[in-house]
Amino acid sequence: MIIAMKSDATEEQIEDVCESIRQYGYTPHLIRGEERVVIGAVGKGDNKDHLHSLRSRPGVADVVPILQPYKIVSREMKPEKSVVRVGDLEIGGAEFVVMAGPCSVETRDQLMETAEAVKSAGAQVLRGGAYKPRTSPYDFQGLEVEGLKLLAEARERTGLKIVTETVTAEDVEVVAEYADILQVGARNMQNFALLKKLGRANRPVLLKRGMSSTIKELLLSAEYIASHGNDQVILCERGIRTFETATRNTLDLAAVPVLNELSHLPVIVDPSHGTGRRSLIRPASKAAIAIGADGLIIEVHPRPQEAWSDGAQSLTPPEFSEIMMELRRYVGLESRYLNGALA
Repeated sequence: MIIAMKSDATEEQIEDVCESIRQYGYTPHLIRGEERVVIGAVGKGDNKDHLHSLRSRPGVADVVPILQPYKIVSREMKPEKSVVRVGDLEIGGAEFVVMAGPCSVETRDQLMETAEAVKSAGAQVLRGGAYKPRTSPYDFQGLEVEGLKLLAEARERTGLKIVTETVTAEDVEVVAEYADILQVGARNMQNFALLKKLGRANRPVLLKRGMSSTIKELLLSAEYIASHGNDQVILCERGIRTFETATRNTLDLAAVPVLNELSHLPVIVDPSHGTGRRSLIRPASKAAIAIGADGLIIEVHPRPQEAWSDGAQSLTPPEFSEIMMELRRYVGLESRYLNGALA
């Protein structure tokens, strides 16, 4: 249920409505727009009929139902696009944001070399896995806390923001000590204990679509995070599993405009996992821009042939730089990040 307040509603009237929502068994979620305040009544309250009585409360303009099963992250709740702020960086606004770095943090030299290269090319966020959930138990699982420390050192050295994956609910606090954005990988998209814990974390969350998940399931996972108090969520289309074998996954670019239509959350694309092939990252990145993505997350490694994971889909620094130069033409002059770095 959405309660739209009048443009001249007072803070006392807004709080009165919120208190009534709580008494009815729901949780109020305030969204302050430029002209008015909208309050979402979300939860399992058993007094739904009472919400309609709010229409007669002072300061209330209208009360309407939310039709989608995901409430907080829907366009019904918030028609305008949300912007996720990571320090001075904005994701979902006018700027096109690129996150880049190795699949795994391997060594200090490897990470620092990559961080400096992607920074020079125009990336604003350094990606790198310290905790790596792998299909095989014999594959490299990550450096864990030591990897987090190296990521923090790279941030200090380059000024890049850090995004890295959180694998379990127990890891959230330690990863949040080091990272600026906490990533949920495809295998964990429906790890509900993890999602709830991230909802209580004071960090933006990058939520990747599961390998066989529908768009509705992705948005409901985002709802888990938002309903537990953290609405700073970035959605990521990273390819889904289909019958096709020519690529590692099937990059569902149509998901981008669909997500933009259904949700106010920012949407980025992962062309590295989405295709699994180095040669396809350039055209897939262009397509992501054309179809309305707010950014990209790309794997870069100084020596992909020696990478401990995902070498076949990792760009070399020169390849990444070439792509960034080309993407600049498509993003437009409004992107001060790309133009500032590449001018």
